[in-house]
Order: sequence, then C-alpha cells, then structure tokens
Amino acid sequence: MTDGIVEELRKSSEAILGIDPGQIEAAAELVYEALKGKGQAIFMGNGGSSADAQHIAAELSGRYKMERPAMAGVCLSNIAPVTAIGNDYSYDIVFKRQVEAFARPGDAVVGMSTSGNSKNVILALERAKELGCRTLSFTGPGGKLKDIADVAVIIPSTDTAHIQEGYLAACHIMCGIVEKKMFGRAAVLVDRDDTLCPDVPHNGDPAKMRVYPWVPAAVRRLNDAGLPVVMVTNQSGIGRGMFTEEDMKAVNAELMRQISESSGGRIDAVYFCPHRPDEKCSCRKPETGMGLKAISDLGLDPSKCWMVGDSDGDMEFGRRLGMHCIRVSGTFTFADAVDEILGNAGGRRRADSLISRAHMVNRTMP
Repeated sequence: MTDGIVEELRKSSEAILGIDPGQIEAAAELVYEALKGKGQAIFMGNGGSSADAQHIAAELSGRYKMERPAMAGVCLSNIAPVTAIGNDYSYDIVFKRQVEAFARPGDAVVGMSTSGNSKNVILALERAKELGCRTLSFTGPGGKLKDIADVAVIIPSTDTAHIQEGYLAACHIMCGIVEKKMFGRAAVLVDRDDTLCPDVPHNGDPAKMRVYPWVPAAVRRLNDAGLPVVMVTNQSGIGRGMFTEEDMKAVNAELMRQISESSGGRIDAVYFCPHRPDEKCSCRKPETGMGLKAISDLGLDPSKCWMVGDSDGDMEFGRRLGMHCIRVSGTFTFADAVDEILGNAGGRRRADSLISRAHMVNRTMP
C-alpha cells in the first residue's frame, strides 16, 4: 500500500511540476486586467471542477494570503440556478444562461473541465467571447475548451484527479499573483556592502561599520516617499564561523544608528543569508530565497519594486524576482539610484494609500 501512495504522490507532483509557468502568468494577467478595470472574474465547472470554481472565486472575494479589499470573484455553480435552468431549459446552457445575465465586456470568464469537453462550459465561454469578455480555461491536454479560450492553462496529465490537483495548484498561484498586482506594495531592496557602506570582508565588528556619507539622506528620501527600504545581504561569515549572528545584528544596528542619527532615516527590514557558498542554499544571492520571503512577509509586488546593489549577483537576484534593477559603482552611488527611483515613482508612491511602514525586523533564512 505504501508503494501505491508514493506512486500517486509522484504522479501528482509530476503533473503540477509540468505546468507551463508562462500559462499561469498569462492567466493571472487576464484576471488582473479584468479586476483592475472594475470587472469580475467569473468561474464555472462541473462536479469536482464545480467545487474548484467555488473555491477559487472565494479566494478572490474573500482572501488568499493578503489582507486587502475584496475582489469580484463570482461562481456560476450555485445549486439553485443550475438546477432551475437545467430543469426549465437544458443542462447544456446552465452556465451560458448565467453568463448572459451577469457577464459584461472586459470581465474574465473562467471555465474548468478536466476533459476539456464539458459542453455547458464550452457554450458559456463561446457566449462570453461574443459579449466582449476575455476567456480562460483550466483543462487537461485533451478536449476543445483549451482551443476556445483566450488563455489556456493545461495540466499535463490524463488522470482526472491529477488534472484537478494541478489546476487547483495553478489557480492558487494565479490568485497570489493577482493579489500582489492589485494590492502589493512597492519597496526598495538594497544590498549592504559596497552599496550602503564600504565592504569590510566578513565584518563582525560594529566599530568597523561606516555608512557612505550620502546614504542617510538618500534612505530618508525613500522613507518620505513611502517606500519601505529592505536590506538583503549575504553574510557567509556566520556559516564560516568567523562571527556570530548576534555579531552581524550588532553591525547592522550600527549601520542603522548612523543612518538614523544623521538624517532620521530608517531601514524597514533586514533579511540575511548565513550560509557558505558551498552549502548551495536557496537564499544566498543570486538565489531568490531572501527576496521571496520579503515579498511574502511584507506584501510586496515585485513589479513595483527595485533592487539596488553593486554586483552581478545582486542584479541577477532582482531580475529573477521581476524587479527593476539598479547597479551602483564608484561613479554611480546609492544616492544616484534613489534619484532614479524617485524620478520614476516619487509622487505616485507618496500618494499610494496602500503603502504603509513596515516594522524593522531581522530575518534569517533556514
């Protein structure tokens, strides 16, 4: 029996890992555009897919992960209209009839079908397109539905259960992307050494910390513009046994003291990787673990964020997260980077009521 369980888990994970991430990204963009335009995301499906449609609609109208305003997620699989329309007319049009009642141009209409051949879903998506809606399907590799929809997310399995597991995972990821794009905050992620201060190799001594003279005022400008400043720093000296985590925190505290005393500026959050390069962890830049943790913890939208650093690794880290990247050097300082950031975003960010101050934290990656 245990072998059978392991095999089912393997098949499920293969189906999920085989999903094209570009398809999920396109699905999220379609739903986001509808909601941004004050439209709806309308879901439908039969049987297990009916339950999945209700589930995902509720993730939007309720909450997925972020505390934020409600979004218009609607499900057409409710029992009364489905049975009434099916009884009075035909089960084939139980969703089409409701699309005609509720859908408006610009809405996102989403059909779920493991076979891809559910006639009532196909008719509904066809009618939605006639009404000026954008359409999205979640299916297995077969059937007609994927060819009808404007965007199709295809689960690479022929097993009904694994298809459902796959598109539930894809839908959850989609909801997370939509939340961040709708309500995620902007922030500036910044490297420490050779960006905010000269690099003192493996520094565990606060007495050796000296911020660059232009840094405090630049940090304060970001604070005043409502942009959280988040430090992300590789500190392999901890893993090498050259200093302790508490030593590093003392060094960071001295950096922040100098910034605060000079300008009243603040670093809102600190993330650090304590591992040696040979440990092949997921958090040492250019790996994205620290950034993903910051995005989750602070409710950030990567597309609204900047990564400022001095190295190829910093730039790769930012690009992999989908952030705007600015590289500093001896002739282009952190203050110059802040000029560029605020030149692109200053007034709009200041007015953004969704941006609030993050509490100063020190976070390590496991």
